[in-house]
Amino acid sequence: MPKSTVKLISWNVNGIRAVIRKDKFIPFINTHQPDVLCLQETKAQQGQAEIDLPEYEEIWNSADRKGYAGTAVFTKVKPISITFDLPGFKKGYFEDKFGDASSEGRVITIEFEKYYLVTVYTPNSKRSLERLQFRQKVWDPAFLKHVVELEKKKPVVFCGDLNVAHTDIDLARPKDNRKNAGFTEEEREGADFMVANKFIDSFRHFYPEAIGEYTWWSNFQKARERNVGWRIDYFFVSEKLQKNLKSASIHQDAMGSDHCPVEVELSI
Repeated sequence: MPKSTVKLISWNVNGIRAVIRKDKFIPFINTHQPDVLCLQETKAQQGQAEIDLPEYEEIWNSADRKGYAGTAVFTKVKPISITFDLPGFKKGYFEDKFGDASSEGRVITIEFEKYYLVTVYTPNSKRSLERLQFRQKVWDPAFLKHVVELEKKKPVVFCGDLNVAHTDIDLARPKDNRKNAGFTEEEREGADFMVANKFIDSFRHFYPEAIGEYTWWSNFQKARERNVGWRIDYFFVSEKLQKNLKSASIHQDAMGSDHCPVEVELSI
């Protein structure tokens, strides 16, 4: 059976209703026609946003708390199975003073014929790093365990807002941010462990030394206009899929959110 190319796009929309109101969402989808679209920070329940994409099946994992967090997947390819959140952990495991991350709609896992696709909206460590220990000791190891377990059955693609810039070239001002959320040693270590477990950062696979390629910008001081940004949105793939990678790209011209979409094409 000949291989076909599948186009996957991930986008932290920072509120699906807002990006639709700005008339940025549907035009982007119509232009780029992803086979599967993964969204983070939807901040909505299914049906709260008017989305006219009849060729896609919609899968939503919304937070219990209204207007907060949440993920969704829009797919033209019929899934074999769907799993929400991170299975296998006891009730309360992901709970801290900020809430229960397992009730915030942060993970969707889709099983397709030849691979698993996981989208994730990783908890932020907070400006004063109050949630850093939770990230390092609880969330990041649990998420890694999830994708490693999946990988034992089929190759894995995981994507989303990982809320970390992995290396110095993944943000505009590394020296100024070494102790700030998103660029601490503890968070970067979480990304190191992903690589150590043979998951490949698809963008760096093609562009190992590219600079100025960011996916998120602060809303202050015209950061996006000046491209003072961070690359915190990713597609990682199992090493087994390295030979299947055809392209990876960042759509910096796509507006509507403080993040921009990222894309990968695979020959599957």
